[in-house]
Amino acid sequence: MEAENITMAKICEICGKRPMVGCNVSHAHNVTKRRFKPNLQSVRAVVEGRAQKMVVCTSCIKAGRVVKAA
Repeated sequence: MEAENITMAKICEICGKRPMVGCNVSHAHNVTKRRFKPNLQSVRAVVEGRAQKMVVCTSCIKAGRVVKAA
């Protein structure tokens, strides 16, 4: 039985895009930490001639870096 590549982190498997850190700034200028998460989608993509599930960001899908499996 083949071991599956299971990734739990919010990282794009194509470009490596990951969450960034920033701040929420209120009208009273109260500053708290926050995370900007990438828009990741699970797609069936063709990798080396075989269909494989991948977690990729929408910018990679729109740019055509992922070939979707039929």
